[in-house]
Amino acid sequence: MKITIAVVGFGLLALLGTTHATDWWENGNFYQIYPRSFRDSDGDGIGDLKGVTEKLQYLKDVGFTAAWLSPIFKSPMVDFGYDISDFYKIHPEYGTMEDFENMIKKAKEVGIKIILDFVPNHTSDENEWFVRSVNGDPAYKDFYIWHDGKVNASTGEREPPSNWISVFRYSAWEWNEVRQQYYLHQFAIKQADLNYRNPAVVNEMKNVMRFWLGKGISGFRIDAVPYLFEKDLDRYNNYPDEPVIEDVSVCPDPDDNCHLQHPYTQDQPETFDMAYQWRALADEFKKENGGETRVLMTEAYTSFENILRFYGNGIQNGSHVPFNFDFLTNMQNDTKAGVVVEHINKWLDNMPTGVHANWVLGNHDNKRLASRYGIQRTDLFNILLQTLPGIAVTYNGEEIGMTDVYISWEDSVDPQACNTNPENYYGVSRDPARTPYQWDASNNAGFSTGDQTWLPVSDTYKQNNALMQLRAPQSHLQIFKKLIRLRKEPSFKNGEMKIKAISDDIIIYSRQKENSDMYVVVLNLGASDQVININENYDMGSKAEVITASVQSQYVDGDTLDPTKFTAQAYVGTVLVAVQ
Repeated sequence: MKITIAVVGFGLLALLGTTHATDWWENGNFYQIYPRSFRDSDGDGIGDLKGVTEKLQYLKDVGFTAAWLSPIFKSPMVDFGYDISDFYKIHPEYGTMEDFENMIKKAKEVGIKIILDFVPNHTSDENEWFVRSVNGDPAYKDFYIWHDGKVNASTGEREPPSNWISVFRYSAWEWNEVRQQYYLHQFAIKQADLNYRNPAVVNEMKNVMRFWLGKGISGFRIDAVPYLFEKDLDRYNNYPDEPVIEDVSVCPDPDDNCHLQHPYTQDQPETFDMAYQWRALADEFKKENGGETRVLMTEAYTSFENILRFYGNGIQNGSHVPFNFDFLTNMQNDTKAGVVVEHINKWLDNMPTGVHANWVLGNHDNKRLASRYGIQRTDLFNILLQTLPGIAVTYNGEEIGMTDVYISWEDSVDPQACNTNPENYYGVSRDPARTPYQWDASNNAGFSTGDQTWLPVSDTYKQNNALMQLRAPQSHLQIFKKLIRLRKEPSFKNGEMKIKAISDDIIIYSRQKENSDMYVVVLNLGASDQVININENYDMGSKAEVITASVQSQYVDGDTLDPTKFTAQAYVGTVLVAVQ
């Protein structure tokens, strides 16, 4: 079903289909920086803001529009910055407020927007707000979700108020001896959930947003949005238990979050309204302070319909970029071409009128693109990501084809892994995708001058690093740079796309704006070469030129060929333009 939403920010022009000036973010390339692993400027083995500042010119040279930084706020680092003890301070390992301000200044100089990670669902238990809530301070007493719990009728012992399970395993309730109540934590024990039914919490978190917008950032990526609200207490002051999944064999462990359905702890109706309020704040900030659009990007692993709801409700606008996790979560190593095309069309056919598509294939919570889909298909999936209509989001290192690094049980630091055991940890660990960026072939891959890094550097860094790829005539990075330049062409910027799967392995699509060049992209997901007649699908005429192709392609940029006899090599992506 096609959903129509009146996007107020665009006014009637968007609704009537009239062209309007492209805003800075609309066809943007957003680059996620994991600061702890990006660049260490002081040799302590941990990335920092000065390190980010050093590398902003690199991002500009590659062609990125904006950089989103995973959390940099003061934190005990139980969940590496997603447990915030002070939303208004920079974490000391990352630097100072002066370092942050210098980074913003440098970003403006080179022309890169800075997006911060906003973590609204919870705080660290070391946050002053939580400490004051524990001690019954009237201003903070109801800042978090507290409950007396229940008394077991058989044993007479006190137990948690419901069966809710943390994302990181085990009960989502933790007993506090001082307050003599349980508090809710949907993630780690030291990450206490805020109470968004308390207007004071809503106001305080809006103040946090205004503070950082005032520092000159260009928007927020908003973390873990589906968890903001829980079902309210019933008339007996109780919370309902969540039902066990229908097929227990899928997740038999009763301590695992996947063992339960989550109708009461995720995707509550109030959650979407909160997202719309944050959009109103961002729009209001622009109106009051001038400058360019402040963008909101939302992280929500939820249903397809719910992701789309974050765009808006027909009256209120929501997220500019609700991350397209339908695409990410449905793309596996063995996914056939028809399924890929199905999910691309699913998004394009159902997203609201007047908004922009986005495509995400990697982040700090998932295995790396090259490891997930195959090193030999690194360029193919980057070509796909960069040539679809709308916004592309790239996780740091994907542009050079970085791969997961094996992290032993002893070296694991991710709480999601540490809450398991030596037999099962690796399947859920996020550490392998968070290892230091590979800048060059010097010690520690040019990430740090220190003796040790917070996570091990990949053994492959001497064969695979950014400097080597910048110097090479053909490399993942050179292809990536060419793709970003290509996106500025009229046919890619706002041209029509026609896409189809012509076999289990071959995806082919055209991009063309009227009176502009016609481009065709051919992706062979399979292990065998196939000769195809492109003109049976899109008429390129008698001659086509290779714009770019995967590093292992038999074709070289600039080659001209007969599109009726095109060899789609195994695991290769190719971008062609019709020669007039």
